[in-house]
Amino acid sequence: MELELQHLCKQYGPIRAVDNVHIRLSPGVYGLLGANGAGKTTLMRMICGVLAPTSGCIRLNGKPMQALGEQYYAQLGYMPQDFGFYPDFTAREFLHYMAAVKGLSAGTGRERTERLLKMVNLHDAANRRIKSFSGGMKQRLGIAQAELNDPSILILDEPTAGLDPKERVRLRNLIADFAREKIVILSTHIVSDVSYIADTILMMKQGRILLQGAPDEITRSIQGKVWELLTDEQTAADCAHRLSVVNLHHEGGRIRLRMISDAAPAPNARAVEPSLEDLFLYHFGESSPSEGGAAYESADSI
Repeated sequence: MELELQHLCKQYGPIRAVDNVHIRLSPGVYGLLGANGAGKTTLMRMICGVLAPTSGCIRLNGKPMQALGEQYYAQLGYMPQDFGFYPDFTAREFLHYMAAVKGLSAGTGRERTERLLKMVNLHDAANRRIKSFSGGMKQRLGIAQAELNDPSILILDEPTAGLDPKERVRLRNLIADFAREKIVILSTHIVSDVSYIADTILMMKQGRILLQGAPDEITRSIQGKVWELLTDEQTAADCAHRLSVVNLHHEGGRIRLRMISDAAPAPNARAVEPSLEDLFLYHFGESSPSEGGAAYESADSI
């Protein structure tokens, strides 16, 4: 199976939200990584047919999405960032309803519902109304509805947003279970979510695909640009003012900094192996929401 995005563009007046994206996707987990406003959601909505591209084409196995019609949508599962639930439905009722919407037979819908309720660990809560669910339970139910038709292409837009660390780990493991022999596109600005489960990172900035490759492959692009320094408070404050500080840790009366810089920030700084989080901060800066990044001013809370 191959999903090809051919020179996709989406224009809103003078703003180009998606700018000439051209990629080929085969089965595997793709982490679509970028700051808020990078164009991730717009790109995913075009793949799902919610938005029409201004120009370009989407092809599945060489055939245009428009020509495939319902055959294309039958192979698609989508969990949008703001998924709407019917709060008075129970989880089981909601999945039965969504199965009917997706065109599944009553028997298949019931079978898939019971299987997925167990997979997302909601079987014991199947008869509870959705309005009583926690955020994590709603997210798991959202993934279950996206999986109802056993899609070949699974699109998940910010599936772990707003969840606590325990729920995020649970959801990441669930996504990994669903990913076998599918094209899974997971959009997020939380670096750790994709670093654990993505086979390929698609880093998006200002509507373009900036980098594409395996996590360890693309992090090599900033080899020699990530530094650690154990220093005094005054030097640490100066470095934090001039450079991107990924992490800061107090050690006795000294401060250990992890920084991004094209050149050694101080004579006694040592180069260290870059991480995906370092790469994110290198391209987006401290103003972008990258989990774990911290400016010097907030260091006392670390």
